[in-house]
Amino acid sequence: MTTDPRLDSLRQAVPGLRLSAEPGDLEHYGRDWTRRWTPAPLAIAWPEDIAQVQAVVRWAHEARVALVPSGGRTGLSGGAVAANGELVVSLERMNRVLGFDPVDRTLTVQPGIALQAVHEAAAAHGLVYPVDFGARGSCSIGGNIATNAGGIRVIRYGNTREWIAGLTLVTGTGERIEAGRALVKNSSGYDLRHLAIGAEGTLGIVVEAVLRLTDPPPPAQTMLLALPSFEVLMQVFDAFRARLRLQAFEFLTDLGLAHVVAHGGTDPFDIRHPYYVVVEFDAVDEAQQAAGLAAFEQCAEAGWIVDGVIAQSQAQSEQLWRLREGITEAVARYRPYKNDVSVRIGAMPAFLAAAQALLGEAYPDFEVVWFGHIGDGNLHINVLQPDGLDDDTFMRQCAHVTELLAGLLREHGGSISAEHGIGLVKKPYLDSTRSAAEIALMRGIRTAFDPAGILNPGKVFD
Repeated sequence: MTTDPRLDSLRQAVPGLRLSAEPGDLEHYGRDWTRRWTPAPLAIAWPEDIAQVQAVVRWAHEARVALVPSGGRTGLSGGAVAANGELVVSLERMNRVLGFDPVDRTLTVQPGIALQAVHEAAAAHGLVYPVDFGARGSCSIGGNIATNAGGIRVIRYGNTREWIAGLTLVTGTGERIEAGRALVKNSSGYDLRHLAIGAEGTLGIVVEAVLRLTDPPPPAQTMLLALPSFEVLMQVFDAFRARLRLQAFEFLTDLGLAHVVAHGGTDPFDIRHPYYVVVEFDAVDEAQQAAGLAAFEQCAEAGWIVDGVIAQSQAQSEQLWRLREGITEAVARYRPYKNDVSVRIGAMPAFLAAAQALLGEAYPDFEVVWFGHIGDGNLHINVLQPDGLDDDTFMRQCAHVTELLAGLLREHGGSISAEHGIGLVKKPYLDSTRSAAEIALMRGIRTAFDPAGILNPGKVFD
């Protein structure tokens, strides 16, 4: 196999850098969970420290070689795809905990560390890093920061952004920037940390992060509620929120549950219901537990809930959560087209009704699996590709409906991407969420951080 002369140049510029152009590595590291683009990177680089990342970026800036930062590649918008001869910069070898500060209650980590490992490191000090979602075992902190990931407990703790005390960032010219410095208060100009969070690797490569930790949540009660119709969803949410301190309020449909059960999950109900909610709330004492039962009884009497299961142990709670968290893995074989949208909670009832009508009319022959974080206004819509339907036809039909959905979101003041990022998938619909003036400013910011345009080019906008 002929070696690209640019790789020889890179090896000379960064002695000791691990590089590979093996077909298996190119295939593996050149894609994310979207599986919609054929991976075609130049090579894969695995830097081991900040100095190597800086050296790689400086070389790429000089050689005008595009870079794609890579973490766990669990993204769902094509943000980590390398399909046009880019050098993939995999940060998976930079995966250590660097320090713990017991006074500030912060954990300093490298970007390649898995979210699950962060949870375990925090627990070792009697604390928690509260951002959580189903891909915790494989997603990386760097990727979470790049997309401002949310997950299942945003209603209680907020998104990743709220838990990043400081960042070390390598810009498109190889400069090392310390953003935030883990200060609680810092009004000394622009907060570059928050610009980098959610930028999908287009402003710089995150090479170190200082994470805020907090006390473990109080004991919780988990319920799985069966609902008779889509229309009562927000009434149930309002009833539980009025009586309880919610930790999570997650919605799924019978189709989602059926796929998880077929994938090895356990259905706790004797009959199938059209809609379900997993609700988790503080249950420190008998009074809070009684309040949970009272909310359940209120909704049952109103006809908003037709059945329910209350977890009696941690194992049962995990079983119920698997029915919600296992959906993405269970439908993965269908290569679903995903929409990840959000609206204000107050706008949810009207948007839900309009979106359900739109999707029912637009996808009469496709299976559509809904689930979402109702407590923070975030819905995930998975359109499953039927067996035998070619990729191009499926993608064209889905893209047309996404265009209609983007228009609906514009009407309701929503966003075409709640937590997956824009990447490649949602790039055509960015203007449904951002004005022309905002996009122009974003382009200017990107140019300031990366004047040669080498960092994740083609993502977010061209």
